[in-house]
Amino acid sequence: MRPSTLRRLLRRVASTAALALVAATLSTATATAEATAAQPAATAAAGGLHQVTGFGSNPGNLQMYEYAPAGLPANAPLVVALHGCTQTANDYYASSGWPKYADLWGFAVVFPQTSAANNALSCFGWFDPAEDSRGRGEAASVVQMVEYAKQQYGSDGRRVYVTGLSAGGGMTADLLAAYPDVFAGGSVASGLPAQCATSQAGASGCQTGPQKLTPAQWGDKVRGAHPGYAGPWPRVAIWQGTADYTVYPANATALRDQWTDVWGIGQTPSATDTLPGSTTRSVYDDASGNPAVVTYSVSGMGHGLAVSPGSGTEQCGATAAYFLNAICSTYHTGVFWGLDQGVPGGGEQLPAPSGLRVTGVTADSVSLAWDAVAGADSYAVHRDGAKVATTASPSYTDPGLTAGTAYRYTVAAVDGSGTPGTTSPQVTATTTGAAPARCFTATNYAHVTAGRAHTSGGLVYANGSDQNMGLYNVFVTHTLRESPPGHFVIADTGCTA
Repeated sequence: MRPSTLRRLLRRVASTAALALVAATLSTATATAEATAAQPAATAAAGGLHQVTGFGSNPGNLQMYEYAPAGLPANAPLVVALHGCTQTANDYYASSGWPKYADLWGFAVVFPQTSAANNALSCFGWFDPAEDSRGRGEAASVVQMVEYAKQQYGSDGRRVYVTGLSAGGGMTADLLAAYPDVFAGGSVASGLPAQCATSQAGASGCQTGPQKLTPAQWGDKVRGAHPGYAGPWPRVAIWQGTADYTVYPANATALRDQWTDVWGIGQTPSATDTLPGSTTRSVYDDASGNPAVVTYSVSGMGHGLAVSPGSGTEQCGATAAYFLNAICSTYHTGVFWGLDQGVPGGGEQLPAPSGLRVTGVTADSVSLAWDAVAGADSYAVHRDGAKVATTASPSYTDPGLTAGTAYRYTVAAVDGSGTPGTTSPQVTATTTGAAPARCFTATNYAHVTAGRAHTSGGLVYANGSDQNMGLYNVFVTHTLRESPPGHFVIADTGCTA
């Protein structure tokens, strides 16, 4: 694509808040597009990166890709890596360096992928409460991927981590806030503080300079994402280039203030040192003297993920658009999380509960039972990847469900210290009754991409009803009602699910 063509495309989507995440690096993307297209990394990725379908109900309409080294043992860590705007899971696999350390240290990696069906520039919805909140949208889909991968690989539920770049970094912070019971740590690269924006209108303001809030006010945004949760909190790494004019360095300061406040520690670093690539590392220890929050400020680096191509242990990645040659951030993040070490304390996990079974269903509830685990203090019940209950007995009835809907359940035993054991195999239960209609509001382009409509002669028509929806572009928006499955009608004046 010629630079002039790319610029025209960007101007067409200027109304989307996500544009600011890529506009400032337009010249970088243009200069590297031809060079990266010919690199063999994408071919290598195609051989090692695998798509997974059927991982859950997927309310956020994401795709799941995964990579794991051969012979991965049980109880290994799990990392979730979120790409930036205009990128794909394959881009992140090929250039971030995560597969190298998965092989070296032994862990699995999940690469979620969004698309233009969700956002015109394929950005994760870090600014949309319908996408980044607990139990909703893209955030819920990512957690479903985590639960699926934990079952598939027998991953250690105490060592699940999430990282992301740019919009993926913003979503990382939101996931850490919404699911601190799922993620033991996170790494935000050129990203935004949790819940910085709650609308597209507020997103651009966050990128160029987040609100001037106190650390306590920033911390309250995290605490409000999962009310009542009292810890333990994730350990957070923050990566930022000092010359980033897409997501300004003020965001790194806000992230530091936010997570140090959540941890109950001050904003004065416990230690500061210098790393390769003109990088300054500042460490903020918890009350036990262990690093809880670490910031990495890369002098002179613009908007992107810091990589350092090479074969050395501390080198990783490939330079490309938004993958900038400075320092291997992936290596230092992995060391901060302890991925280069064994199970913390050498402790033993409780085994997975056996015999998980569905004992009854109604139109709005599912009843479960399982075999008791010796040494268990309680049991954590997960529905579609999200924890819904803690119970002392080996049975549970899940209320308030939707009729005619399939739900997936897993259970983990929890010891007296609050540490969950290995997750059980998954069971699926379907409530009785008829499934309700579903409503979808999106651009004509997104409806077609998602399979709810089709094009003919430059116009868009709803699948099933063939109602004319107007021009095929990202500017016309309609609400479609689906009932029965596969039959869509325009419902712009109101859609009752």
